[in-house]
Amino acid sequence: MDSLLNTQRPPVFCPGCAHERVVHALDKAFSQMGLAGNQVAIVSDIGCSGLFDTFFNTHAFHGLHGRALTYATGLKMARPDLHVVVTMGDGGLGIGGAHLLSACRRNLDLTLLVLNNFNYGMTGGQCSSTTPPGAVVGSGFLNQLEKPIDVCQVAGAAGAPDVRRASSYQKDLPEVMAGAIGFKGFSVIDMWGVCPGRYTKRNPLSPKAIEASLAGMPPAAGFAEANARREYGEHYRELAAGQKRQTEPSGMAKTCEPPFSGRREILILGKAGQRIVTAAEIMGLSGIAAGLHASQKSDYPITVLRGHSVSELILSDDPIDYTGISNPDVVIALADEGVARRKKQLENLTGNPLLIREKSIAVPDCAARIVEADFKAQKIKPQDWALAGLALLARRGGIVTGDMLAAGLAARFKGDVLASAAELVNRVEDAV
Repeated sequence: MDSLLNTQRPPVFCPGCAHERVVHALDKAFSQMGLAGNQVAIVSDIGCSGLFDTFFNTHAFHGLHGRALTYATGLKMARPDLHVVVTMGDGGLGIGGAHLLSACRRNLDLTLLVLNNFNYGMTGGQCSSTTPPGAVVGSGFLNQLEKPIDVCQVAGAAGAPDVRRASSYQKDLPEVMAGAIGFKGFSVIDMWGVCPGRYTKRNPLSPKAIEASLAGMPPAAGFAEANARREYGEHYRELAAGQKRQTEPSGMAKTCEPPFSGRREILILGKAGQRIVTAAEIMGLSGIAAGLHASQKSDYPITVLRGHSVSELILSDDPIDYTGISNPDVVIALADEGVARRKKQLENLTGNPLLIREKSIAVPDCAARIVEADFKAQKIKPQDWALAGLALLARRGGIVTGDMLAAGLAARFKGDVLASAAELVNRVEDAV
């Protein structure tokens, strides 16, 4: 099999960098396995190891620091036919440590190559999760405070069945890589190498020293039997095939006509307990019943029983891409918390939009046509003010009609709840 190296982009590393040896060893491994470029996907991390995907004529994905295993997982699940190889430095390993543990637990058929040169070589030679305590690095004494990670022991303890330790300089590295890539399950190779640009300027390290250090490390073997189990993707597809198929969303038929063409944006400002999100959903369903596209984006704090509740809704006869609202056509103000949350947005309104507000709620001076509703006097409970606001909006008919609102309610509620909601809509008095 021919080389998969990209002749238009040859490897460019610092002179003496171990990574270049790994590039050529990986190419030999692909060749020994008879793999073509369309059978391989290289997923790379940030740092010097992040250059690997550009050096090969294969599928490739380059992502954020420490996250390469997450992308590789999705890729392998979507394309189980591909041999997915992840290249990551010891920096990315530390940053994405939780992702490493998850990959070991899953046993998805991925191969992780950890290009371990004991420092953040690209960003200044700072200590990483594998830096020895006695090393001199660009981050002062910090490495003296932490015990370095033994990649193989951590991976094996987390459930990886195929764990290997290697020198980037050993002659049989292509065979070691081919064995890992050919293993059906999650494989990890902790490959030690030299970083001449940063690390070895202050720390004596050579291929022979690496070989001697590796000989003194605990064995990386012994995990295969303890962690042996079925490959995750294959097992997942088998179990998924036996699940009851989910029904497709039923959809909504167009039953009424919209009173406008183009795009309209609605902003509902309330607080927790006022059913703001539900009202926005009803409004969206009302638009869908008129054949419109609808989007809803809600904003509320993690204290869901206290604080603001804001919903942005867009209705459009064209597909909606960006769902943000800067200058709404309609604002419904129902609580001080929601108004405070969007105070600047209200103050910057242009185009004289419609603003429906409950009489007890103050709003800042703004360029809007204000319609005042006294829901308290009508003995409407605060949790029903949002639906009452929709009823007032439907009375004006510019964005939602009574037929649309009735259809939205029928799509959201059934039985007694629907009857109660319809009764409330009918008894809301017009505002001034």
